Amino acid sequence: MSNAYFSFLRKIKFFKELSDDDIRNIAGYCSDAAFKTGEILFNEGDPADKFYIVMNGEVEVWKSYGTDDADMLAIHGKGHLFGEMALIDKLPRSATVRVRQNVTLLQIKEEDFQQMVREKTTVAFSIIRSLSSMVRISNETFLEDLKTRNTELEIANRNLKEAHEELIRQERLSNLGKFSSMILHDLRNPISIVKAYTEILIQDTSLPEKPAKYISNIKFEIERLNNLANELLDYSRGDIRLNMNIVDLDEFMSRLKISVTRRFSNKKISVRMKNSCTDAVLFDNERMMRVMMNLAENARKAISKEGCFCVEARKVENDLEFIIQDDGEGMSRETLKHIFEPFYSSSKGGGTGLGMVIVRNVVEAHDGHMDITSSLGKGTKIIISLPVK
Repeated sequence: MSNAYFSFLRKIKFFKELSDDDIRNIAGYCSDAAFKTGEILFNEGDPADKFYIVMNGEVEVWKSYGTDDADMLAIHGKGHLFGEMALIDKLPRSATVRVRQNVTLLQIKEEDFQQMVREKTTVAFSIIRSLSSMVRISNETFLEDLKTRNTELEIANRNLKEAHEELIRQERLSNLGKFSSMILHDLRNPISIVKAYTEILIQDTSLPEKPAKYISNIKFEIERLNNLANELLDYSRGDIRLNMNIVDLDEFMSRLKISVTRRFSNKKISVRMKNSCTDAVLFDNERMMRVMMNLAENARKAISKEGCFCVEARKVENDLEFIIQDDGEGMSRETLKHIFEPFYSSSKGGGTGLGMVIVRNVVEAHDGHMDITSSLGKGTKIIISLPVK
């Protein structure tokens, strides 16, 4: 077997500078042994009795093996040396070695190893090179592992901070929602009473033209106030309860044009409505009207003096599409990033910052989706797609 050992040892990089005589000398001390996957060659703390060279297969080197703090330090494959450090410093094993894949090892007993190192300085230097390489690899592995753990710790810390901030924000919003819900329920009662009285007054045909117009304006503003209260209630509840019904789109668009035109009365904004969908459709009439009015209100704020607000309804395959466009000031990329955040508003005209949140919630409650394109100075285009049911 010594010839087979010689042929194998001759190819090991740590022994490449040794003479053939030195290699034969090492081979003379060797014996081989085979071990199966999962076997423990020695445990951390065991007395050192052998030096090993891997002929084939692999072994793992573990620190604190079998504990929660276990850490794999290295994997040794064909041609690797291990177990020499404890023989040199005459201390117990510093790690546990476990067979990773069925392995065949060359073994040199402690007394033979000591004698070999004493008699052959060239062999001793080869062992030292092996130790130095192992220490370098161990240091690099340790530093890389430390770097990885530091990066993971930074990410975990950042995620924890973001989660904490989000938790505080959600708690504040929850408290605000509960508080708003109580107030809004109380507000809706007087709103309903005022609305009822204005509707009674509108029926009085004996009123002069100007007071009648004032009453009509009061009714319009009360409806806006009621819609705003409903939006806040929807948001505070956290869900949208749809009242689905069959809608005549021509009537819907006509009603929308009247409401939008009245809302734009203080600006020179032309209102254009177009409906090319002839089918009856199914959606929550009032909530979709609120969606359109919210978008119209955003357009009113975005158009400084003169401009155009256009709404087109059309059927595209199995979807009903609403295309809403304005030629206002448009939105920056930064504004688009935050457009669906509650209470966020970039408009100088004020607002609750819930308009687009409600729009998205209503569209999603209909199993629909929306696309927004906007750029500064060029206006905004929104496409709302609802599945035809």
